[in-house]
Amino acid sequence: MSRTFTAADGIQAVDTVMCGREQVTSAYLVEAREPALIETGPTTSVPAVLDGLSQLGIGSEDLAHIIVTHIHLDHAGGAGALAPHFPGATVWVHERGAPHLADPTKLMASATRVYGAERLQELFGAVEPVPGGRLRALSDEDVVRLGDRTITALYTPGHAGHHVCLVDDRTGGVFVGDALGVFLPDVRILRPATPPPEFDLELAVESIRKVASRQPPLLLFSHFGPAGEVAHLCSLAVRRIEKWAAIVEEALRETEDPEEVVRILRERTVTELNPAEGPRADAIRDRYELLSSYEMNAQGLTRYLRKRAEVG
Repeated sequence: MSRTFTAADGIQAVDTVMCGREQVTSAYLVEAREPALIETGPTTSVPAVLDGLSQLGIGSEDLAHIIVTHIHLDHAGGAGALAPHFPGATVWVHERGAPHLADPTKLMASATRVYGAERLQELFGAVEPVPGGRLRALSDEDVVRLGDRTITALYTPGHAGHHVCLVDDRTGGVFVGDALGVFLPDVRILRPATPPPEFDLELAVESIRKVASRQPPLLLFSHFGPAGEVAHLCSLAVRRIEKWAAIVEEALRETEDPEEVVRILRERTVTELNPAEGPRADAIRDRYELLSSYEMNAQGLTRYLRKRAEVG
């Protein structure tokens, strides 16, 4: 059974139990006259999401909107499989991501290059297209009206060129997707999320500062749950992402071996880890590596740095 909990006033979180692991990826139900689901998780999480929504009293005719922060599979991979269960729900995504939810062919090809076909299927499952007639594109400052509540899109590229954060007008809370990275509530370690192929350091820093400038009272992480220390986390996210980029840049001056770059990145960020030992430490590493592995971060930073060097 999926776990649900109150994240904020009129916002219920649903643990998507991604890959059978709890407290890894959350979706959110925004309660309103036209209820909205923020994030879907991957296709493999659809049963847990449906169970969670059912616990919260949402039936097939009740959900009016599905809104995703970006199209990466742990956030929106289940949108196409979930949509038939809620035939009246409009699916909202940034305008650059909409074509890839309508036809996921290129999205799947890109993800396969990162994960490999077998691992991709294991983690995320198949990706079904969202019927084009149900898709609506978002751009910066667009407003999704939920009847007695609104959600405003903030264009926040960096993690990906189609990433948006979402501002709830009732609470002022911001659904941050992966803009700040991964912050698991029981561990309280913030890890950057810098995946290929679109990561851009300057845009990522600008996006974090854009969120911070709104001075929200609450950040609602997709990985995982709400956090109230907003100014600290925004500042830390900038420092950490810049530090990781600098480490990889220095490593690339020492070696061209991708495995060695990963080793250097891991070694030089070890002080950021929680000092837990034994089984707890293994569980922490497992959850963070599932969401934002050293290998993936190193790949994204390496690609970005090489592109920047070519332009510069």
